[in-house]
Amino acid sequence: MAQWEKLRQLPASYSQQVHELYDRNDLPMDVRHYLSAWIEKQEWQRAAREHDLAMVLFQVLLENLDIQHSRFVQEESFLLQHNIRRYKQNFQRFLDDPCALAYTILWFLGKEKEILASADLAEQVQFLHVEQVAMETSSQQDLERKMAGLRDEVQSMEHTMICLEEQQDEFDFKCQTHKMEAVIDEAVKKDQMKVLQALVNRLDQCRKETLSDLKKLLDRTDALIDILVKKELVEWQRRQQKACIGAPDNVCLDQLEKWFSCVAVCLFQVREFLGKLDELVGKMSYDNDPVKAQKPALQRRADTLLKNLLKSSFVVETQPSMPQGKGPLVLRTNVQFSVKTRLLVKFPELNHSMKVNVSMDKEAPKSKGYRRFNVLGTKSKALNMTECQSGGMVADFRHLSLREQKSGGGGKGVSDISLSVTEELHIIYFDTEFELKGLSVELQASSIPVLIISNSSQQQSAWASALWFNMLSPDTKDVVFFANSPAATWQQFGEMLSWQFLSATKRGLNEDQLEMIATKLFGKQQNYDTQKVSWSKFSKENTPDTFWVWFDGIVMMVKTSLEDLWRDGLIMGFVSKGKEKSLLKKKQRGTFLLRFSESVIGGITFSWVENTITGEPDIKTVRPFTKADLLQIPFQEIIRNFQILEAENIPENPLRYLYPNTPKDEAFAKYYSELSGDNSPYIKYIKTKLVFVSKENTLEARSPMSSDMAQGEGLEPMNGLCGEAAELNESPLPLQSPLETEMYHPDDPMLSGSIVATDNDLLMYLNNPSTFNDSDILQDVSGLPELCLPGFNCLPPQSCGSIFQ
Repeated sequence: MAQWEKLRQLPASYSQQVHELYDRNDLPMDVRHYLSAWIEKQEWQRAAREHDLAMVLFQVLLENLDIQHSRFVQEESFLLQHNIRRYKQNFQRFLDDPCALAYTILWFLGKEKEILASADLAEQVQFLHVEQVAMETSSQQDLERKMAGLRDEVQSMEHTMICLEEQQDEFDFKCQTHKMEAVIDEAVKKDQMKVLQALVNRLDQCRKETLSDLKKLLDRTDALIDILVKKELVEWQRRQQKACIGAPDNVCLDQLEKWFSCVAVCLFQVREFLGKLDELVGKMSYDNDPVKAQKPALQRRADTLLKNLLKSSFVVETQPSMPQGKGPLVLRTNVQFSVKTRLLVKFPELNHSMKVNVSMDKEAPKSKGYRRFNVLGTKSKALNMTECQSGGMVADFRHLSLREQKSGGGGKGVSDISLSVTEELHIIYFDTEFELKGLSVELQASSIPVLIISNSSQQQSAWASALWFNMLSPDTKDVVFFANSPAATWQQFGEMLSWQFLSATKRGLNEDQLEMIATKLFGKQQNYDTQKVSWSKFSKENTPDTFWVWFDGIVMMVKTSLEDLWRDGLIMGFVSKGKEKSLLKKKQRGTFLLRFSESVIGGITFSWVENTITGEPDIKTVRPFTKADLLQIPFQEIIRNFQILEAENIPENPLRYLYPNTPKDEAFAKYYSELSGDNSPYIKYIKTKLVFVSKENTLEARSPMSSDMAQGEGLEPMNGLCGEAAELNESPLPLQSPLETEMYHPDDPMLSGSIVATDNDLLMYLNNPSTFNDSDILQDVSGLPELCLPGFNCLPPQSCGSIFQ
């Protein structure tokens, strides 16, 4: 099913996210809808990099809009004609930069996938956690019953007030009649006074019972508010914290809004009842009137309960986030972000009347080193019911940004708190005033603490801080949390790591994968439950390649290039080299598994079983592929066409069975390119590729490489290179030109053999091999770095060290 069709079939809560996404002006929803089939078939990722392709797609987009416009002419749809013409005019702004249009459409398609993933994830979580859902449902049903009981009591009280008024009217009528009658007979007067006294006694009793019922009603309301504010709302806030860092928790506010509104309505009715008592007392009172004695205390209590409920009902529904960020709660100066507030008590008469104002750091630490920011953009917005599909009272701020305040006197560099920029927490505040039926209450909501960066290079570290804070701290006002950050238990830490994969790919980490990570952190243990991970161990030790940098590199690689393979469980991923060997040695020749590199940042490799001359199993491993490699050639195509040269230069793919014993093509066939055989662009590519061969399965030992080296390591698949080189500490040396290696050319065996070429020569040769001959390829390599491969002549051998043993 097409992506757009899937979006149109989502439940209401997720459809609302789609509507909010397309509230932006960059890509109108009408264009996305009417051109959905064409949009989803184009290579926007490549167009974002290649100007020529982007310009072609830009022109085709305009042509499609013209075609759509002509269709509306035939259908006599005047309004749609006007809109399409206006959209086309707006798209003309991309004429000078069509790559920006490609990037914009690519961004929207990516956000759509995230919404679909969230919906799928919610469905899976609902299926997997049946018992938990049943328990929550039971708790919700119990609260619903209490709410229904409260509504019934209010209705009963309404009837009681009517009866009380009728009794007072009866007494008043008889009292006035008695005064008007000129009764001389004392006995008759006495009887009439007895009747009036009985009516007064009954009225007094009725007033006392009414006051008692009002007190019970307030007691019941107090208990419900206690559940809503101290339990349900706190649990929602904690769920929201965890959802911000990837947890599959439900943070929909519709149910809470229903409960808050119910209690608020009931309390306003109680205030009306108390007002009615004042009115009745004004018409008639007497000595020891219980209303005069008890009503003021009941009024104060009702107002206090209502104010407390209202103050808790103003919340931040969607935490601050940038469109291009790794996640919410990490903001960059001078870059727009969005945030949404919501009032959980819904009164239609307040629609558009309550203004929400934004401010920063009202309770900031008194420190010279603590940065302060100004909020820019539309800082005041009305709560309204039009921006929420469910009709909630929301204020959606979409175009805010932050600018750092300049500190005077050179104090910016002086800090009383030893916190880095990516550990400094800030809070955004939202203020409004509730005014209804004589009640006025100042309301304030605050965001979860945000990290504010000034450069995109700080984003990874800032996101690590957001993960750590929201994993461990339930106190969303603790802006100095990192001054003395607590350690995380292994259970908390492992769960948080699993959420990163779950939110990015819809598949979390299993017990075996978590155990490998625990072993990497703590060494081999019988039980990791008692182990703890410190903030320093997570994000600071072994800088720059901290544990978080290594882990996040893997998550990003999987999300961008391996999501389908990971989600279907084809990648074992987190497995140590020792366990890998123990698993593979028990398997038949050609069995392979896929695992993440332990030292190359964002690297994935595969190992397979070969047999030695004596028949013993021998495990071989290819050098890790990085995200940059996989953007050029999909990993499934690398596995599909991977070759090594055996005896007599015969190419062979050593990968036959995905661990434990699934035939390779059975496991990966559905991911292969639709083209096959000689028509496959990857097959053509491999016909003129270089194949690296090693007689041994180990590389020369080196210290773990930096992330920069890992990104630049080796020759990328775009150069037509596919090599076999095993890992020892997973530290392959960078392969540099000129290269001396074996060229395998199936179409012309005369071109096969030992050659020396520069990277540019190789790329030109791969693009058009017919224009080259041996003499064209041979180059003067004096003064350039060299690489030695086994079995070939070194140029000169004494000038370089072999990277193979």
